[in-house]
Amino acid sequence: MEPEDSPQSSPVTSRHVAKGVGTTLLSRLGAVIELVSQPLYVAMFGLASFGIYTVLWAAVNLFENVFDLGMTSAMQRTVPQAKDDRDAVASLRAAMILGLGPCTLVAALCVIFAPQIAPLLNVAESDRALLVPSIRLFAWALPLWAFVEIATSALRARHLFGAEIRLRIVWEQVIRLVLAAILYFAGLGLTGLFIAHMTSLFITVLLSIRLLSRHYVLSHMTQGPVFGTMFGDTAKAGLSVLPANMVGRLFGDAPAIVLNLLIPGANGASAAALYTIGRKISSVVQLVRVAFVYVLAPLASSALRHDINHVRTIYAYATRLITAVVTPLALVLSAATIPMLAVFGHGANAAQGAVVLLILARGIEAILGPSVPILQVVSGYGRQIVASIVGLAGACAVAAVAIPLSPLTGMAGAVGMGFLISSAIPMVQLRIHDGLHPFDGGFRRVLVRAVGISLVALAIALPATLLHEAIALPICVIVGLTAMWCSCRFALRRPDRESLGKTARKLRLV
Repeated sequence: MEPEDSPQSSPVTSRHVAKGVGTTLLSRLGAVIELVSQPLYVAMFGLASFGIYTVLWAAVNLFENVFDLGMTSAMQRTVPQAKDDRDAVASLRAAMILGLGPCTLVAALCVIFAPQIAPLLNVAESDRALLVPSIRLFAWALPLWAFVEIATSALRARHLFGAEIRLRIVWEQVIRLVLAAILYFAGLGLTGLFIAHMTSLFITVLLSIRLLSRHYVLSHMTQGPVFGTMFGDTAKAGLSVLPANMVGRLFGDAPAIVLNLLIPGANGASAAALYTIGRKISSVVQLVRVAFVYVLAPLASSALRHDINHVRTIYAYATRLITAVVTPLALVLSAATIPMLAVFGHGANAAQGAVVLLILARGIEAILGPSVPILQVVSGYGRQIVASIVGLAGACAVAAVAIPLSPLTGMAGAVGMGFLISSAIPMVQLRIHDGLHPFDGGFRRVLVRAVGISLVALAIALPATLLHEAIALPICVIVGLTAMWCSCRFALRRPDRESLGKTARKLRLV
């Protein structure tokens, strides 16, 4: 049986980028669904108890990104450049071996040493008895999540950017929420949330295998040498981006863990929950960047097979489009933080400063962000480590000064600085070493017009936030969507808008 899709052999254009980004944005809407589910989790389990869940899930994400040895990024480089389907499957097999093996071992160690790990976490006294059994159950989320991440990465490497829609939204998010609510009302409390999470992950794994079988010839898994050329190429590609992946995950998940370890008792669990809430709100901006990162890595890898000028074209196009979308989104979302945090209940407004810092940092990072996936697939392996090291060092320096003054806001400021450094350095490296930069003649027009439209939207949204959140939030949503439409319509040039195809016509952008 032949796979349904294979990497494209035709030159990659901005139209491929636009099509991939559109479907990937849909698949990442799970981040938006979390903005609905998290207030419900806080209402059901309480802020401190929800904090336990956020810390353990952050630990799983952090460990997965370290112990998968960079395999999710490796396939973005190796699969599009594979000479045939056998080599593509060999890369997938190598990623599964290298990524799942260490994660399974770490999960087993966490189960064994759960009694020693539990005292390290700060929780409410009433929740302490739940820690050891929760750690032992949730540890197995690590290999399950690693499998899902590697499988969906393999699909993206085949340019199947929308394949995650059902997985990420229906099974991973909605089913988890439904099961958690059922088990909560059945009297299982916080344990029910962990069971719901594990169940949704297991279902997602099964569906991932089904999708892989449609786009890879899985029978090739048992054929050919396991430790052949593709195994070495995949290992090298993964390990080269592992430092960058580790730093990115540290910025995402380590702050909640660190705040929990620094602040004693239930306040530590609450601080972790508040930071996670702020991070999820800022992820509305991040999902735009992530969509482009997912798409640009395999497309740039394919484009490089034809001509580096194709890479230059899609690099500049992606930067213009991100600027038009993210600038109004970030500013209006910053204005809407007060009514948004009110939805999470009493005490959540303490995270306002942290949320605004994270949103603005994510916005700037998104504009600079296309440089990161481009660098990963077109430049030297060793150059990818520089941004990670310098970014982490900068974040630690800011954290050492700011966290003692204000733990929550200080942590957000430190992470924001890390975002900016880690995304700016690859842009400079591409300019120096590969002669690539995204700021062509059309960028200045986009930036100036997008900023002007965004400031007008901000002036309208700010007074609205003084109203009750039930009124303020819809107004902010309308203002934000209108500003993004105006930015795309009047900041982008016609060829950029036309590349959006049916979407542009339906939205009357052309």
